[in-house]
Amino acid sequence: MTAPARLPSQPRPFRLTMATVALLPAWIIVVVAYLGTMAWTVVISFTSSKLLPVYHFVGFEQYVRLFTSDRWQVSIWHLAVFGVLFIVLCLIVGFLLAVALDQKIRFENTFRTIFLYPYAMSFIVTGLIWQWLMNPELGIQNTVRGLGWTSFTFDWAVNNNLAVFALVIAAVWQASGLVMALMLAGLRGVDTELWKAAKIDGIPSWRVYVSIIIPILTPTITTATVLLSISVIKVYDLVVALTNGGPGTSSEMPAKFVMDNLGQRQNIGLATAASTVMLITVICVVSPWLYYTYFRRQGGRM
Repeated sequence: MTAPARLPSQPRPFRLTMATVALLPAWIIVVVAYLGTMAWTVVISFTSSKLLPVYHFVGFEQYVRLFTSDRWQVSIWHLAVFGVLFIVLCLIVGFLLAVALDQKIRFENTFRTIFLYPYAMSFIVTGLIWQWLMNPELGIQNTVRGLGWTSFTFDWAVNNNLAVFALVIAAVWQASGLVMALMLAGLRGVDTELWKAAKIDGIPSWRVYVSIIIPILTPTITTATVLLSISVIKVYDLVVALTNGGPGTSSEMPAKFVMDNLGQRQNIGLATAASTVMLITVICVVSPWLYYTYFRRQGGRM
């Protein structure tokens, strides 16, 4: 049998042109909708805009007002507390869940789906669920007291001193499943010969995880940390749904500060100044990860 005749391939320049044309709408969206709006936000932050954007430039006046605002300072402190606890607990819980599932247990797929399911929910749904659970009149506190433990208290969402920790609990419940999935993928990539050698040498399992497995999972841990850090900086809907920044300002966050000034307080200049600070923070978080993941590795291959 004779081989079928091949169709003449298109000239390479033509293929490149078609690829460029196909990607052109995406590039327009990136440049205009993302980079353009970012640049516009930065420009407006140097103006005296209130209800509507104006181009009366006032230098760094909005940034001075921002960093001298008690509410902004409180929101930054809450963000630091929330971020540290959220990231650390998510990494610990996610890693422990991944280790448990990596033991080839029965119904692994079922448990994996259960643990990952909260991440499929929006933060609004998560906030509402935990708002009900932490409601002193309807949730866990009321249920436990109905069973006889009348002194039991679980009113974190309405407690000035514990509202931030209520946000941490809800956020960890939702995001630890993502960390579990990432860690489990990393654990499944570990060479089984390492475990065999460790068993032959009589090394305890916990020592293998601490000294061998966790260092191997460093890239996975770094990726998970970056994703969680970005979620921390932009957390807004969870705060609105669970505590609405209260009681008072006891769970205020920078993203809520931005939205309140953008809408309710009608101070676009101050809101965009806060947004610019958050943008710079995200860049500072993502840049080292991008450098390590892409540029450094590509440089090492050259």
